[in-house]
Amino acid sequence: MRGQRRSLAPPEISSAYLVPFLIIVFGLAWALFAAFIFAADWVVESFGALSGRHPLFILAVYSPAIAAFLLVGVTSGFSGLGRFLSRLFMWRASLWWYLFLVLGFPAISFAGAVIKGNALSAPMFTEQVSVILPAIGFMLILGPMEELGWRGFALPILQRRLGPFWAGIVLGVIWAIWHLPAFMLSGTPQAAWGFLPFFMGSVACSVILTALFNDARGSILLAMLFHFQMNNPLWPDAQPFDMYVYVIAAALIVWINRQSLFSSEKAVTEILPAIMPRGGSG
Repeated sequence: MRGQRRSLAPPEISSAYLVPFLIIVFGLAWALFAAFIFAADWVVESFGALSGRHPLFILAVYSPAIAAFLLVGVTSGFSGLGRFLSRLFMWRASLWWYLFLVLGFPAISFAGAVIKGNALSAPMFTEQVSVILPAIGFMLILGPMEELGWRGFALPILQRRLGPFWAGIVLGVIWAIWHLPAFMLSGTPQAAWGFLPFFMGSVACSVILTALFNDARGSILLAMLFHFQMNNPLWPDAQPFDMYVYVIAAALIVWINRQSLFSSEKAVTEILPAIMPRGGSG
């Protein structure tokens, strides 16, 4: 464990807190979306028309992170929050995963776009840098924040009871269903997509991310980079075909990582690491 330091660790968070985590995540996000349905005039008048940059939409997206922070803070205090956030500095993983993060996502997106017939319409080819850079900046602080909750909090708990593959499947189903209200409202990015392909792609991505997460010993940082690459504004709009390619990629990655995905030996089950990392995962 070179490059790390030991210190008195707070007790690990009980698995029982998965239930309140999900209640907060779904309760907050779905209540905000319900406001768009049942109090649409007030919401638009107060905050503007619904879009991916609407403040209430952003708050809904942040609900997994909010739930994780609340529960870690309440159960473990500032010390626990420090340990939880130390996982943002864990970056060590197999070189193959870095190649996937850098090359795999554009390959999948462009493969889907080729099938759809719009590969050359990718923003990286059509938009100016003055447009692309703010979009990248915004996406870096939007979707990736979910991972503080999904992979930061929920996945370690699920892996205490389930093998990594099945934990990834279960979390992928929860993750996809959590997005469901966004498909019912015009103005959201999901409004133009089909839910079934998105559902399949979300479960596939969850399984892939589970393999990466365990290889990186619970890195929230790499989970956030994974999430950003899924939504990277440089890539073309390849819905729904990129979702099918993700399923194929997941099947291949499950086969390659079958030993670790179907064994709990290297599964990360800690929310609060007992060892504070200094630049890596050990």
